[in-house]
Amino acid sequence: MREYARLYIDGAWQTPGGQGMAEVIDPASESVIGRVPLGNEQDVERAVMAARRAFAEWSRTASSVRAGYIRALAEQLKARAGEMADVITAELGMPVQWCQGVQVEGPIEGLEQYVELAGLMDRVHEVGNSLVYREAVGVCAFINPWNYPLHQLIGKLAPALAAGCTVVVKPSQETPLHAFLLAEMIDAIGLPPGVLNLVSGPGSKVGEALSRHPQVDMVSFTGSTGAGVRVAQAAAPTVKRVCLELGGKSPLLVAADADLAAAVRHGVQDVMINSGQTCTALTRMLLPAQRYAEAVEIAAAEARALVMGDPRDPASFLGPMCSAAQRRTVREYIGIGEAQGARLVCGGQQAPGFERGFYVAPTVFADVDNRMRIAQEEIFGPVLCLIPYADEAQGIALANDSPFGLSSAVWAGTRERGLELARQMRAGQCFVNGAGFNYRAPFGGYKQSGNGREWGEEGLAEFVEIKAVQV
Repeated sequence: MREYARLYIDGAWQTPGGQGMAEVIDPASESVIGRVPLGNEQDVERAVMAARRAFAEWSRTASSVRAGYIRALAEQLKARAGEMADVITAELGMPVQWCQGVQVEGPIEGLEQYVELAGLMDRVHEVGNSLVYREAVGVCAFINPWNYPLHQLIGKLAPALAAGCTVVVKPSQETPLHAFLLAEMIDAIGLPPGVLNLVSGPGSKVGEALSRHPQVDMVSFTGSTGAGVRVAQAAAPTVKRVCLELGGKSPLLVAADADLAAAVRHGVQDVMINSGQTCTALTRMLLPAQRYAEAVEIAAAEARALVMGDPRDPASFLGPMCSAAQRRTVREYIGIGEAQGARLVCGGQQAPGFERGFYVAPTVFADVDNRMRIAQEEIFGPVLCLIPYADEAQGIALANDSPFGLSSAVWAGTRERGLELARQMRAGQCFVNGAGFNYRAPFGGYKQSGNGREWGEEGLAEFVEIKAVQV
């Protein structure tokens, strides 16, 4: 049991103004594994003003000093990586075979690049009679999701620290424990008071107060499109910068000349990692009609072969959904798919045989029309839609026929052919023939998947104001 009675504000653990504690539930056992404070608007006010007081000095600190703190934080995370992974497995339910690599080691890799990138803030560009400087945007509010909690927090925090911003973090109520553990590490490295502040609590109070606070210069939000719209509306009256990483309904376009078995197996596994609770999951697999029947058989076999079980068991590929509410949502979507005429190949609404835990079996739908709700709306669960296309032009059109554009993938017979198809995907990123994630590349979406970018130089740019000085 991890219990935190205080919030981290202005470099110290402080008694919250809010009343009560929020329980953190292990989604595999349904038992209480932690408690964190329910902060309120008073706590937000204290945290924001601490960040405001710290900003002037922190933003003028030498980039090498800021880089040193980033390096120290990375070392703390490396030393406590196992502990952090255990916490995230417990509060999220991601199996141990994935959790440390995806949820902890990946973010460490992303964090470390900003040791070097912090130096970009020192560059001065001369154009005509002007000197163009980069300056920190100011006080930033981070509203974080539950599905990749540390990953998304580091994706915001690392460039913010490199740029010279100060921050207030609000973790998700489902998975807040990792953020308190990270605050312990922040305290251990001696980051100046007020540079990072942590306020947990409901989005309706803490998130809303941060989004509309006049002393917050920027809000970075990761979550659903609907919640992102509300954040942007709350931020609009003060004209603060808003960076949104929202939903997805990403396509995997399998070309006629692709290695079908490799492509389909990769696509199934991509969706099922983290039990489908991934914004970039390739949940729409577009297949050439002449090879469709074969692809359906491969997908069904692969989904049935994946091991679902206790996330602490190294053999488990999938664990539970993060919460009872998310399990209910996924089951409802499976029912919608059946009602709208999609063919259920495997999985379904029925309980997968566990006495406790928020489990949903890997589910594959065939004969999906791209206009169906299960093909247009983000389910956020282990549900894959198989969609046939008649020719390449139709395949590309189906891939782009979505309100979202966060990610995409293509699988083709050659690299050159894959690149040709990738350039036609209307999405912020595209993975060709199973390529891996790159932390030095920009990450973000088109259309209703949001705006702004995380990671790499473009991620740093989100936290930068540009000043021209004429001489």
